[in-house]
Amino acid sequence: MEIEPQGRRITYALSLSLLIALSCATPAAADNTDVFWNTGGVGVWHFDAGSKFWVDAPASAPESPYQYKFTPLCLVANNDFDVACLTASIKCTDGKDGRPVRWWWKLRVADDSSWSPIRPDRCVYSEDPSDVLGRIAAQIQRRFEQLPVDAGTLGIQPRPHTLRGADTNFYAESSQQSFDVTMLGQKVHITAKPVQYRWDYGDGISLGPTTAMGGPLPQERWGEKTRTSHAYAATGDFNVVLTTYFQGTYSVNGGPDLPIPNQGQFSSPAQTVSVWRSVTRNYADDCRTNPRGEGCPGSAG
Repeated sequence: MEIEPQGRRITYALSLSLLIALSCATPAAADNTDVFWNTGGVGVWHFDAGSKFWVDAPASAPESPYQYKFTPLCLVANNDFDVACLTASIKCTDGKDGRPVRWWWKLRVADDSSWSPIRPDRCVYSEDPSDVLGRIAAQIQRRFEQLPVDAGTLGIQPRPHTLRGADTNFYAESSQQSFDVTMLGQKVHITAKPVQYRWDYGDGISLGPTTAMGGPLPQERWGEKTRTSHAYAATGDFNVVLTTYFQGTYSVNGGPDLPIPNQGQFSSPAQTVSVWRSVTRNYADDCRTNPRGEGCPGSAG
């Protein structure tokens, strides 16, 4: 690649055009407004020995009545490209040494004045773009699990103290999160959506994973049993941990969202719950008639 001192033009070692006698399993679109052999552009890459580029071209069929070719975009003359034009054209980042091109089609029997453009513009590469996507797919699970995903907030009612044998309400507050990372030189957008939850109550008992995230209760209802509550059988201090399971999707260079195979597990910092014992006593005295009776405010006991 050579850039002239003026910075206005750039030179690529790319042939002016490539005529490909390939076919399409379906007829060409009459309005030429879309790529009619593969709209997505992934899965049809093959290496063309003549141009030494990987091209996104129609599938081969012997009896096709169509011919295809591509020409470099922004070509001025003699392999000289306009920099400003290239800057505004399609970005080719799915593989190594991407070049923007425009595809054309015509009937085999038609003359050279019959070439029609195919939209949108496409790219050619010096290495197989699907290989790059495959390598990203092989690494995406590990990268997903390394992201700083926030497991969410662990809610506890009542806290920091609760009573032995009473139902303590636990719940989760978590949200969908997005991250932009670079993998193998490609821009990858990852979305993490919370789908399941697990509570480790600190006394050897856990709940989940479950889709129930629970929710807060008004104070007058504290102590009620909920789908995510827990009653401690002993007193003491217990460290409670919330683990949230996230399902992920990713897209490469603005492409379609693809599923990440397995869920990622992310845990919140532990929170301490102090479990106290309650004491119940029965008294026979009426404090109104005997203010100094046992259990009354005026008593010494």
